[in-house]
Amino acid sequence: MRALVVRRYGGPEAIEAVDVPVPQAGPGRLRIRVEAATVNPVDLATRSGALARNGLMAAREVTGLGWDVAGVVDAVGPGVTGFAPGDRVIGLRDLLDSSLGTYAEQVVLDASAVAPAPAGLTAAEAATLPLNGLTAHQALDLLALPPGETLLVTGAAGAVGGFAVELAAARGLRVAAVAGAGDEELVRGLGATWFLPRDVADLAAEARALVPGGVAGALDAALLGVRALAAVRTRGAYVTVRESAPLPLRGIRVLTEWIAADGAALAALSGLAASGRLTARVAETLPLERAPEAHARLAAGGLRGRLVLVTA
Repeated sequence: MRALVVRRYGGPEAIEAVDVPVPQAGPGRLRIRVEAATVNPVDLATRSGALARNGLMAAREVTGLGWDVAGVVDAVGPGVTGFAPGDRVIGLRDLLDSSLGTYAEQVVLDASAVAPAPAGLTAAEAATLPLNGLTAHQALDLLALPPGETLLVTGAAGAVGGFAVELAAARGLRVAAVAGAGDEELVRGLGATWFLPRDVADLAAEARALVPGGVAGALDAALLGVRALAAVRTRGAYVTVRESAPLPLRGIRVLTEWIAADGAALAALSGLAASGRLTARVAETLPLERAPEAHARLAAGGLRGRLVLVTA
């Protein structure tokens, strides 16, 4: 089968198409015929060697790319229940130290990392859900804010931030969404109570004008760091989605979301997407072999939604 890998870290040109044996589904695992795989910032960090240099993964002779997948089960291993060949599914590969990722014609995942695909969505739309949707869901779980509380979401028009706004609103939170000036209509449509432009001179002051004393929590998907932390009230909570976090000043709980595959949570997100309560946004689909172009475009910024690689 075809797979895209990296044998030397570098720019988009480092991505290589190779022929490899079809992987086999061992105990507790299933094999998926890949229809779509999303391109995420973590893929760029893997390809460039940034993750290896920062000690988040071991350097390998061959490194696979791709976390998200949407496709069709074509084999199940011993002990797998709840899935059968022909089932349409979505899944997440959260094992970085691997020579194969989801940028491939077939991929093997733990059954516990897989969920039924959302009915009514295309494979490309469904593929945007696992990594970004689970990141938003798990970050909100870390914050553990009760209904009626206030939450600042940075990068609210992005992939993680957009899901976070919708999921937070569904939990009964009042959301102050930080995004580009042209994104106000979008984020309000996702359920935001307030809108703050990301280039405002004093984000904390603007947030505190809306919520006296500061918001109860912040989900910092745009990695604004201390700018977002300053908007949180004393002894509130802040969660980031990268390895470096600001100091826990004023008794604020400072947390880092480290994504973990979770088939049960992914099934719940799939149900929300199928019912129209979670919005999958695809910027464009590209054939698998155009992954280098997709990486370059993602690095350049300005996308609304994710680029998705398709195999057909």
